[in-house]
Amino acid sequence: MLFVKTKDKLSGKEVKLRYQEYGSGKPVVFIHGWPLSGDMFEYQMEPLSREGLRCIAYDRRGFGFSSKVGDSYNYDTLADDLHAFLTELDLHDVTLVGFSMGGGEVARYIGKYGEDRVSAAVFISAVTPYMLDTDDHDGVEWSVFQEMIDGIRKDRPAFFSSFAKNFYGIGMLSHPVSDQFLHWTQHMAIQGSSRAAIDYIEAFAKTDFRNDLKKITVPSLIIHGEDDKIVPIEVGGNATAELLPKAIYHKYADAPHGLFYPHRERLNRDLLSFIKTKASVDRKVAVH
Repeated sequence: MLFVKTKDKLSGKEVKLRYQEYGSGKPVVFIHGWPLSGDMFEYQMEPLSREGLRCIAYDRRGFGFSSKVGDSYNYDTLADDLHAFLTELDLHDVTLVGFSMGGGEVARYIGKYGEDRVSAAVFISAVTPYMLDTDDHDGVEWSVFQEMIDGIRKDRPAFFSSFAKNFYGIGMLSHPVSDQFLHWTQHMAIQGSSRAAIDYIEAFAKTDFRNDLKKITVPSLIIHGEDDKIVPIEVGGNATAELLPKAIYHKYADAPHGLFYPHRERLNRDLLSFIKTKASVDRKVAVH
């Protein structure tokens, strides 16, 4: 396995971030969602790496095969980890692709470290700009996140099994992924630590990325499913697009939160087109 090493600022302990990469050429760094790992991008990295792109995905601390360090599961630390990762691999002209929780890392990294190493940003089913419902912001009620935390504490494997079905939009008449794919998803989730899973719920629920998004000037792409039951499109994609008015915005009709597999052909085409051209200056909305 490949690892980038950094340090935990609170404990001083070494933190190892496991990563994988396919191909060569322009670097594309994929940042995974909660509660998975970099492995979730298998169906993006393999085909896109054959199109002249260097596709790289790492496991966030606390998840996958990366270090599980007790108290540093917050977005400022995750931005530091991403900075250490890009610096250690000496990556420049990078397209950052953040899925769900990973979209917050893209925003906070640029907000904190700027765009010197970054040439483009992609937000897929992202938690940006701000998930939590407050007196002055329409979002998701805290009770929803508390139920997630309670479910993990009660029976983490059972919770992830139920969550995965909602994640992919599985219902009585819809089964867009196989049972084996569900098991693979659950396996990725179980690899992470329970402490990380719980602390990151609070992080993506309560972290406000609005000021971070306002600092983004590089070409940006927003992709969100209209049937997303995890990050509703009104809270995620639509609100992010309001703060990034020059971004290309693709709304995927009938797409769930975990669109990276059931809508992979469409997603890969949109990613490749954007990364190869970045031609848009004005905001474009495309409903597929």
